[in-house]
Parts: sequence; structure tokens; C-alpha cells
Amino acid sequence: MTDENGILSSEEYRVLVEQAPIMIWRSGTDALCNYFNERWLAFRGRSMKEEAGNGWAAGVHPEDIGRCLKTYRDAFDEREVFEMEYRLLRHDGLYRWIFDRGAPFCDTNGMFAGYIGSCIDVTDKIEAHEILRKAQEYEIKKLKGFLPICSNCKKIRNDEGYWTQVEVYVRDHSDADFTHSICPECAKKIYGKYIKQ
Repeated sequence: MTDENGILSSEEYRVLVEQAPIMIWRSGTDALCNYFNERWLAFRGRSMKEEAGNGWAAGVHPEDIGRCLKTYRDAFDEREVFEMEYRLLRHDGLYRWIFDRGAPFCDTNGMFAGYIGSCIDVTDKIEAHEILRKAQEYEIKKLKGFLPICSNCKKIRNDEGYWTQVEVYVRDHSDADFTHSICPECAKKIYGKYIKQ
């Protein structure tokens, strides 16, 4: 319980940290992790001993590990707050996107004591953003597929607003080239009286 000044006991702090709905980690002045709360350990399905030091890094996705460690080390060397997202292996073998925010902390004498960080699983948010991005790309691609074409002369309006022959537009926007001929229907219309039936 809190005292008359509203200060929590050390036991209450421990319970709050262990049962907080976020994953919490801490590193010492050597930049090695020396603590993970219960939420972190349950997410990873590993023990404190397995995660300590750089053991936690074994769970970071191979494509993210280099960037993840660089972000952490650069911030640590400068004693700056950092934020990053990376994929972390969950106990069930699935990678989940994690938003990790770390900050330097000081001991009771005001001396730098390492870093403390909090992590949340943001996979659902990232997947929703990816679905939205793909839908937007599809719509843009679909819109780019529309060609303003004159219904009478069949000229196409280009991006600058000028009207050009279909052949010119296609030649300028692809590797296609044209040869000219007359289809049977047009030949009949134009040269009908000269064509033997």
C-alpha cells in the first residue's frame, strides 16, 4: 500500500512492473540486458537466464537484427531515448512486430545506470497499414490505367493535357512500335466498290 505521501512500497512497484500490460526490459551500464518482466518472458517463452545479456537478440528476425542493434547501440552511446520497430519471435514460433522505446535511467545518486525500455505488440496495426497501402497502390494503379480518349477521333490526352494520336501515345509510353494496315471491315467501307464480292 501507499504511505501517507502516496508513495508505493517496493513490493507494490515490483507487482506493477511484473503485471503491467507491456513488456519491460532493463540493461546495465555495459549495455547488456539484465532484467525482463514476466510479460516479456511469457511472450518469448524463455527464462530470464536465456534472455539475459544478448540472449534476447536471438529472437529478433534476421532481417531486423542489424538495424535493431545499431539503433540501440547508437542511442546507448549518446545516452538518448530511442524508438524502433522490429519483429520478435513469440513462444509459438510466430514473429510479431514490436514497438520498443528505451530511455537512459539514473541511480539514486544521479549516475547513469543503463537503459529501461517498454515494448508493445503492434502487429495488428502494421498489418492493417500494409493492407491499406496495398489497397491504395491498387487504386492508383487502376486510376493510372484510365486513358482519356476522344470518342470521335480516338486521340488520347497525355499528362500535360495535349491530345495525341493513339500510336504516338503508345509509342511514347511503351516499347511497342506500329505498322499500319486496314482491317477487313474498314477496307469494305473505304474500298468496297473496288473489292470483288
